[in-house]
Amino acid sequence: MSEPYRHKKQLGQHFLHERGVVDRIIAALDPRPGDRIVEIGPGAGALTLPLLRRHGELTAIEFDRDLVGPLAAAAASLGTLHIVQADVLTVDFAALAADGPLRLVGNLPYNISSPILFHVLDHAPHVIDMHFMLQKEVVERMAAAPGSKVYGRLSVMLQAYCAVTALFRVPPGAFSPPPKVDSAVVRLVPRPDGDIGIVDRTLFARLVRDAFGQRRKTLRNALSNLCSSEHIEAAGVDPGTRAEQLAVADFVRLCNALAS
Repeated sequence: MSEPYRHKKQLGQHFLHERGVVDRIIAALDPRPGDRIVEIGPGAGALTLPLLRRHGELTAIEFDRDLVGPLAAAAASLGTLHIVQADVLTVDFAALAADGPLRLVGNLPYNISSPILFHVLDHAPHVIDMHFMLQKEVVERMAAAPGSKVYGRLSVMLQAYCAVTALFRVPPGAFSPPPKVDSAVVRLVPRPDGDIGIVDRTLFARLVRDAFGQRRKTLRNALSNLCSSEHIEAAGVDPGTRAEQLAVADFVRLCNALAS
């Protein structure tokens, strides 16, 4: 698909063009017959068209209406492409999954990648897995272990609900125009409800947000509007520790203790 117009900087558009990277993403996704694949942000179709050629049917969510016509035309001879022209943050993935759970893939706009991740997380029961390209430092935060300098709210929230695996780095030159940062591809596999074990998900989100609100504060101080030191100790957690020292399981245990 030829580029139909100038890239829109305000939409954070960096179109993938490196075929070797496309092939690695498709290999990681490994589409199987019957898979319901949804691509977020197809852009100029660098991933869309080879994926459609291999799989035969695909749903693509594209915000930029100027891309929809050229993408549909380029895909016409390759298979069945269903294009949803919408802001992905407004898309109901549960409705898209009416005929079966989804496999999500995409080169996410870097300027709104975290909101997209949290939106998709809200629909995790309808998703088999996700393969996303993101800014490398975001992927590092997503997959970080406790004690790491980049372990934080995003790490805990995603790892509580998904298995997170950083797959491979992608250099700026793989895109047009090249971004000023390295990128990376990550795989997220939602955990079964029985393995998550969070009693109150709204409370969990608030707990994690407050705990990391001021990183240098101990839990005793960071969570003072939510609970007392005695509550924290009763959950088997030291109130004198900082949030980045707690494993995901510690946050779950603390949340469930507070909920009860």
